[in-house]
Amino acid sequence: MNDYHTHKSCIEACLNCAAICNHCASSCTQEEHIHMMAKCIQLDMECAAVCYSAAQLMSLGSSQAAKICLICADICDACGAECGQHEHKHCRECAEACKRCAAECRKMAA
Repeated sequence: MNDYHTHKSCIEACLNCAAICNHCASSCTQEEHIHMMAKCIQLDMECAAVCYSAAQLMSLGSSQAAKICLICADICDACGAECGQHEHKHCRECAEACKRCAAECRKMAA
């Protein structure tokens, strides 16, 4: 059974991405033109949710972990692409975290 130690780098990337996505969503709500950040906020929240789920399933040694990691990678790509369009520091950090997480999730699922 694969467990935490087997997928440690992916779990850590997912947890880091979730935390940064939450930070980005929260920070976006403080931007002057919040309506322009709606898609970013939504994707941040979706990405954080799936990243937490992927980390949890990997930690549990779930037989479904690879499947959720592929979904996680796709959502990270979408979130990273959206955040990458904005100049805010929190969005740039989020885009990078999403990129790292997507790569780790694809590697895990391979």
